Amino acid sequence: MATPLPDDFKCPISLEIMSDPVILSSGHTFDRASIQRWLDSGHRTCPITKIPLAESPVLIPNHALRSLISSYSLVSLPKSKNNSDPQILISILTTPSSALEEKLNSLDQLSRLAKRDSVLRRKLTESGAVSAVLRCVSSNVAALEEKGLNLILHLSLDDDNKVGLVAEGAIGTIIGALRGGSGGYCRAVAATTLTSLALVEVNKGTIGAYPFAISTLVLLIESGNVRERREATTALFTICSFPDNRRRAVECGAVPVLLSVIGLGVERAIEVLGLLVKCKEGRIELGKYNCISILVNAMKDGSSRCVQYGLNTIHLLCYYSEKMCVEAVKEGVLELCLGLLEDDNEKVRTNASNLVKILRKRSG
Repeated sequence: MATPLPDDFKCPISLEIMSDPVILSSGHTFDRASIQRWLDSGHRTCPITKIPLAESPVLIPNHALRSLISSYSLVSLPKSKNNSDPQILISILTTPSSALEEKLNSLDQLSRLAKRDSVLRRKLTESGAVSAVLRCVSSNVAALEEKGLNLILHLSLDDDNKVGLVAEGAIGTIIGALRGGSGGYCRAVAATTLTSLALVEVNKGTIGAYPFAISTLVLLIESGNVRERREATTALFTICSFPDNRRRAVECGAVPVLLSVIGLGVERAIEVLGLLVKCKEGRIELGKYNCISILVNAMKDGSSRCVQYGLNTIHLLCYYSEKMCVEAVKEGVLELCLGLLEDDNEKVRTNASNLVKILRKRSG
């Protein structure tokens, strides 16, 4: 008889098996569609803990759980293999002479344990194991890289660990995986881990200033697969909430790349542009392209967040440039805004109202 799927595979909101599990900043995992509906409804608290969330909550893909759900065996794994002592597993990782299979099993076991145990996560970071895990990620052995990245991602769930991982040199290793990872899965997890590390304010500047960090994310957005683009765009959005990184992103050619992927379904690209437009360099760069037309087309079929950020981007462009106002009127932005003044989303209504005032003032 088939073994029932564990309850941990079920979304706490829908109570159905998750197809795209994501981690909220509270540490709890939900199916992406369910938690996005919760957030789109205006909620800014964790559905489980009621902990307040950021204004623009970041959803961190739980790649390890997704892989576990998709590959779950009908027969449970032997208990002797799954109940190893964490201290023994750590010892295997930190011993250079450990066999490859032993290291792979240790990484796998520790990753599963660390996902749900904050005490173990702290123990791992204090034991000196992080440097060993980072060596696995840099080993050029695909299986070690994948499992090592999963463990680093889970260790980064705690704010204290985020700072500690950066101090251990995790950024360079993660960027190395982004630049030459063993495959799309590893590059996607590496981008997700950067997002997680950047949730702590002090890390944003460090990551943005690190050689090739932003340029590699921009390249991944431009040429990666669907998942790589999505995760790299989320990482860039999180990093660019730090003002100095916006100029760096513009200098790395982010604007034309982001505009090009909006039409490919990468909605978060509009959110990143909404940050880049706040700096002078970003507005100048956006002015070189037919950006308003692209934004308008995306907003017509986009989500509330897409519309919100699109309106905000156009508003700032028009605020600083009369030329952009003329272009916006030409592209039908005024009519679009008037139709959004009764939208269910308060921020959409506010942004639309602000843009209407600017356009009427400029054209009047």
